[in-house]
Amino acid sequence: SYDTDSTYLLCNSDLQSESLCMSVYQQSIIPALRFLFLFLLFSHHQITPIMSLSNNPSSSSEPPTPASRVIDFLTISRGLKTQPRTGWVRQEANPKIESIADHSWRITLMAMIGGFAASEDDSMSIDTNKCIQMALVHDLAEATVGDITPYCGVSDQDKHQMELDAMTKLTTGLLGTAMGAERILSLWKEYEQGTTEEAKLVKDMDKLEMILQALEYEQDGDNKKSLDGFFDSTRGKWRTKIGEEWGKEIESRRQKKDQEQAGEKRKRDDKEATS
Repeated sequence: SYDTDSTYLLCNSDLQSESLCMSVYQQSIIPALRFLFLFLLFSHHQITPIMSLSNNPSSSSEPPTPASRVIDFLTISRGLKTQPRTGWVRQEANPKIESIADHSWRITLMAMIGGFAASEDDSMSIDTNKCIQMALVHDLAEATVGDITPYCGVSDQDKHQMELDAMTKLTTGLLGTAMGAERILSLWKEYEQGTTEEAKLVKDMDKLEMILQALEYEQDGDNKKSLDGFFDSTRGKWRTKIGEEWGKEIESRRQKKDQEQAGEKRKRDDKEATS
């Protein structure tokens, strides 16, 4: 069976220090600290932990059936719906922190539209269906390892290995050789490598969805910290023509909004000065 006891990594809640975030990922964490971390997490957040498969009927002495395997898989995938995106938690974005699943849904929609748009460009050869499938599973490992960011103190190599192990257990380890398990794992690996046209497009969609969400937080929320870093991290890093064009559009809307807000502030200041 697949162990989901550590599904909810504290890096994904509003824990206050990077040291705590780092400690969650250390392999030798002792039971006492583990209990304390979980206590703090669930005492501050209304989060329902994913059921461990050790408690599921399919994890008994009865041999697993295809139906039990897929329901176990879907149950673990629920972690994407319940875990907030770490970057927004760190920056205290408002009014509502999106979940990993929120992000995955829109990037999948974007990948579909982007794939269609790319297919209309004679200079590109894109498999739109593959883009959609890839976008849908690109963050699937985060259902169990969490949304690891550079601020979590985990190296890129360790992050990749953790996610690869999670994906292997979720797919071929849980679903076996049926129900597209090998295909799901292959799509995730292709995305991670980022060398095919489809992977490049989906990686651009991943960045675009992030800065579009940042723009929406700036427009709709009362953010405690600056979101400039999200935009800074994408400039000059687009892999496709579509990514660059859509990125410029989002940036231009942000600049326009900033100009409008600056104009409104000047009007208020002038009004106060003359009153």
